[in-house]
Amino acid sequence: MANMEFRELNLSTPLLNALDDLGYKHPTTIQHKIFSVIMSGRDVCGIAQTGTGKTLAYLLPCLRMWQYAKDRYPQILIIVPTRELVLQVTEEIKKLTTYMNVVAIGVYGGVNMRTHVLEAENGCDVVVATPGRLMDLVLHGSLRLKNIKRLVIDEVDEMFNLGFRTQINNILDVLPPRRQNLLFSATITPEVEALMQTYFNDPERVEAAPAGTPLSNIDQQLYHVPNFHTKVNLLEMLLSNDEAMTKVLVFAATKKLADELYEHIEGRFPGKVGVIHSNKAQNHRFNTVSNFRNGIYTFIIATDLVARGIDIAEVTHVINFDVPEEAESYIHRIGRTGRADRKGISITFATEREMEALAAIEKLMSYQIPVSPLPEDLEISDVLTDDELPKVHMRETLIVLPKVTDSGGAFHEKLARNKKVNVKISHKEKMRAKYGKPKTRGAKKK
Repeated sequence: MANMEFRELNLSTPLLNALDDLGYKHPTTIQHKIFSVIMSGRDVCGIAQTGTGKTLAYLLPCLRMWQYAKDRYPQILIIVPTRELVLQVTEEIKKLTTYMNVVAIGVYGGVNMRTHVLEAENGCDVVVATPGRLMDLVLHGSLRLKNIKRLVIDEVDEMFNLGFRTQINNILDVLPPRRQNLLFSATITPEVEALMQTYFNDPERVEAAPAGTPLSNIDQQLYHVPNFHTKVNLLEMLLSNDEAMTKVLVFAATKKLADELYEHIEGRFPGKVGVIHSNKAQNHRFNTVSNFRNGIYTFIIATDLVARGIDIAEVTHVINFDVPEEAESYIHRIGRTGRADRKGISITFATEREMEALAAIEKLMSYQIPVSPLPEDLEISDVLTDDELPKVHMRETLIVLPKVTDSGGAFHEKLARNKKVNVKISHKEKMRAKYGKPKTRGAKKK
């Protein structure tokens, strides 16, 4: 398997030529294992960790089976969770189809729909889309899905986490019933199982590595650090002293923490650091990732959005500035390095408060992360953040309120003139009061 080459797979000459141009010679585990299964036409559930090359794993067989059609209605539909992933997959398709007459478009929300409408109306062979924008184009009538032969849902567990469950179900309901379904996920949740049972036809599972297995080509390290400001000092020291850190992803637990960390270290590394999370505008996120890929930024600070949403090649180091609360998120984070069988390094900072989350990660991986000693010249800060300050627990004193009685509110007798009594007065009495004697209405006419 290690010496297997792409030329041993049943790929067409245009695809092989494109792979040669890209310098790809050996398929990864998931690419090798899943190719023949997809080529057989069966529905497939691919279980693979981030960084195992699953994008090419589904693109190569899908493009191998693509056939030219004059009507230019799309034959392949790829659904992904984020704009960044749309752009990445679309770019991969364009690279792989250099010697093929394939038109691929990428559509996503957050931008004017008119451009996507024109692209869809001009015709295409492959559509890469986020769920919301895809349904917008379908309902608009500019994108027709009647010729879809293969559906790919990538990062499906993350899409459910982002709340796209209803959109996914709606899309599956409007697609042609005769199609091949390909699903890729890092974890198989009950929601993913339910989706496959409802819409898939006996899918074959292909697993590159069991969930939670530490990637063998990633060197994991752990530092026990007392507090936030010492973590900042350690991060600055590592980034300054280690020349091997040429492309570093620094993960923070929250958007607020990511922004705070950026403010602390941006002055030390002007023009070399970026920050990205879901509160940032899409153009900011795109430009930050682009600057990172092109080497303008040496490192970027990010939340877990990046761990699942986009693909960045050749990341040398992943630094977990804090320990993620969900053990699976740790696997996704460190999977951003050591991609495509390259070597990578993961470094985690952990305080005493994070020991429980760290234990859950090590239990999931069945692996104890080696601990590295803190550098001797590291400045240990005694300044604590508001979250780190010890909480003062005040004794709660119960106050006994007076018993509420049914006596009601204060009562004041009305003045006599304000009292109203409903008394029915007959017409006869009214006339007596007015004229002093009864007044008749006159004899009835006969």
